[in-house]
Amino acid sequence: MTSEQPAPDGVLRLINGYWATGVVGAAASHSLFTHLENGVGTAAELAERAGIAERGAQTLLDGLLSVGLVALHEGRYRNTPEASLYLVDDRPASLGRFAILKLKHMAGLSALPDVVRAGGPVRDAASELADNPHWEEIVPAIAAQSVSAAETAAEVLGLAEAGAVSILDVGGGSGVYSGIWLAANPQARATQLDWEPINVIARRLLAERGVADRFTTIAGDFHTTDFGKAKYDIALYSHIAHQESPEENVAVFARFREALKPGGALVVCDYVVDDDRGGPPLPLLFAAEMLLKSKQGGTWRRSDYHDWLVKGGFTTVSFHAAPPATVMIAR
Repeated sequence: MTSEQPAPDGVLRLINGYWATGVVGAAASHSLFTHLENGVGTAAELAERAGIAERGAQTLLDGLLSVGLVALHEGRYRNTPEASLYLVDDRPASLGRFAILKLKHMAGLSALPDVVRAGGPVRDAASELADNPHWEEIVPAIAAQSVSAAETAAEVLGLAEAGAVSILDVGGGSGVYSGIWLAANPQARATQLDWEPINVIARRLLAERGVADRFTTIAGDFHTTDFGKAKYDIALYSHIAHQESPEENVAVFARFREALKPGGALVVCDYVVDDDRGGPPLPLLFAAEMLLKSKQGGTWRRSDYHDWLVKGGFTTVSFHAAPPATVMIAR
């Protein structure tokens, strides 16, 4: 290899990317980031605090240093600002549970070569059921990913000063948007439409936030359950469009338009790619997830969303960054 040639390190890091998933997931499983935040600074201290082997603690610290989630100074480890914000247990934006969840998903990627050849799932596409017991694990685990988008949307909408607004959250899952929005506006009320086992989780989580008295739920599948007509000031459709076909998205946007009062706003949040598919990086990678699991979904372009919303009856659409997602406001 000459001095002009690039080294293979970057390619090897990508090929061995599952090591990072494993290290971060294992560290989250043992609350390593929380222990570091509370003053633990060496492998020996971490082993004692977490109840794990010192060799295991050192291995995790080495791996996390490699991927930039811990820093080393004068022989002691500490969280980087990113790890402190997103991986310490019980913080609003903590992704620790999601990191643990992703450990279980790694094996599924082995099917990707066959999926790419076929252009979609080679086994039955993921079909979710209302009474699937995995909701109890998945719904809270993915909630933190929406904190930034919920806060961004609240700011764009001026929600804190909006008064007694009514909110419809379709497919709301954990109710994270409702929780943040109701906390921001003590006069607002929110209704979530989702399967009842998921609504049970949302009601519990919003009770923990202290806003359950202004949160109600409707049990049903959003594909078939009526949204009502001119009932709501704000409606929400978050991280659902990527699993639906273009035709289904247009149809649901039209139903949202009917459900909103005159002047009402629809908030759509998802992983969105640029019109030339040149970025952003994470939404581009997420397309592989949709290829693996969905016969019709994908990471759609900004122009796709704009066209669908206009077809659904909206006249103005604005786009707002909430990395790694994008928030769209349609009126």
